[in-house]
Amino acid sequence: MIEKFLETIKNKTNIVFFGGAGVSTESGIPDFRSVDGLYNQKYDYPPEEIISHSFFLKNPEYFYNFYRNKLICKGAKPNAAHFKLAELEKAGKLNAVVTQNIDGLHQMAGSKTVYELHGSVHRNYCMECGKFYGLDFIENSTGIPHCSCGGIVKPDVVLYEEMLDDLTVRKAVSAISGADVLIIAGTSLSVYPAAGMVRYFKGSELILINRDSTPIDDQANIVIHGKVGEVFSQIKI
Repeated sequence: MIEKFLETIKNKTNIVFFGGAGVSTESGIPDFRSVDGLYNQKYDYPPEEIISHSFFLKNPEYFYNFYRNKLICKGAKPNAAHFKLAELEKAGKLNAVVTQNIDGLHQMAGSKTVYELHGSVHRNYCMECGKFYGLDFIENSTGIPHCSCGGIVKPDVVLYEEMLDDLTVRKAVSAISGADVLIIAGTSLSVYPAAGMVRYFKGSELILINRDSTPIDDQANIVIHGKVGEVFSQIKI
């Protein structure tokens, strides 16, 4: 299957990549649902509750303790998957990256057209005046970070109970629906509404790369069970 995947990448253009947490695990960023993932670790509250909108409003200090320790991964660097995707874009073969990740590693690797469905840890804003702050501001603050105006600064990430950004969704759906090849990688396709976007794909080649099986494996032309970075490292551009 890997040979078929490499041949497809070599011969095709108009490719779109849709990725999840498994794209960044090889960069040392934990996923959520694996045996060692965040959802299987013990906290005072379930992680799904901690990273919800209502919990953030009710207990922002606990939220930020969890957020800084578990969702901001200092020193994380792009891996082979991130770099190869940037190369494919530069070569005119890849049109867009659609990601559920909030780590910014695609941009760090050089990708230009990236639709971040769940936002980014690199963007933060004051809930009162709207002033934006970078990641350094959050990392270097303690407790609840406050704006110069006194308002609470919130990460520009989509928490549970919050809607995805409409413009980002529309751009992602447009990219997916117009692609000839869709590569889905590092995602269990269990997080909605993001996972539902793959239904808009009408192209000829659907490729799935994931450690475990997904609900749409039987619909794909190519299915590879393995690490995303290891698979992408074999691409020659």
